[in-house]
Amino acid sequence: MAAVVRLSTIAIAFPNCHPTVKCPGVSSLINSRKFNSVSPVISSIQRRKSRETFSVTCSASNRPSPDVSSTAKIRSEVLSPFRTVRMFFYLAFIASASLGGLIAVTQLIGALANSTRAAEVPDIIKGLGIDIGAVSIFGFLYYRENGAKNAQLAKLSREESLSNLKLRIDEKKILPVSAFRGIARLVILAGPASFITESFKLSEPFVEGLVERGVLVVPFATDGNSPVFEFEESEETKERTSKQRRLWQLSPVFATEWSKWLEEQKQLAKVSPESPVYLSLRLDGRVRGSGVGYPPWNAFVVQLPPVKGIWLGLLDGMDGRVL
Repeated sequence: MAAVVRLSTIAIAFPNCHPTVKCPGVSSLINSRKFNSVSPVISSIQRRKSRETFSVTCSASNRPSPDVSSTAKIRSEVLSPFRTVRMFFYLAFIASASLGGLIAVTQLIGALANSTRAAEVPDIIKGLGIDIGAVSIFGFLYYRENGAKNAQLAKLSREESLSNLKLRIDEKKILPVSAFRGIARLVILAGPASFITESFKLSEPFVEGLVERGVLVVPFATDGNSPVFEFEESEETKERTSKQRRLWQLSPVFATEWSKWLEEQKQLAKVSPESPVYLSLRLDGRVRGSGVGYPPWNAFVVQLPPVKGIWLGLLDGMDGRVL
């Protein structure tokens, strides 16, 4: 009974979340998702911003960490809904086994002090060993689960920081990365201007396939120079050139903030600060993959589903495994 009473005092603080109306649908985001011009993308974002946006008001018994936003914590709970339950039971088993071990220790001391109870010693030691083993096993499971939780929160927090960075569509329109969720799969390139220019050339054979899959490139030259993009201006390649311009239409705004975020990413990934890198996002804004060097344009065309026709909205966010 004592163990039950003690276990009843263990509580996990669940945040009380009150979602406020506002989740715009994605059915009218882009006309047939064909990216026929820049205007559908912009008008889609404007329609979404003109509606009420999703907001969540949360209160919790424990204050959230200053480094992790409440949005990141909510997303973590949505992605791993049973993690809190598992951690609760791990704590409960640890408490139960610890209590049992404490009782076994007192019994062992009494048995060792009383020669008439010497026959009970082997059974008491056996029970104590089981309790110690249970504490060790469930302690390890809790430690591993807590580590996975912290890693996921850190990843989601970095993605949240990325979503707040700004992109320029044209001379008059600047939008955050989060505005492209459900609309485009962003591929961020960071490196010297020569790296950006060479990536542009390597993407030329795959322009149509990339545009069909909603890919938009965000080139960020880390050396302060401007990359050179040469577009063919002939009548025969007019349509293809138009798609190529849309593919490379975005540009980062506030370079200092982008540089800071990229430096943190490289430090966490243990990548040299001078190394050129790429980062691909899914339709839902989460990081799909990253690497050092030129992005695998051919792999994007093969792996990513198109964002038109019967695929419209069906595979949103399901862009392959998350790295």
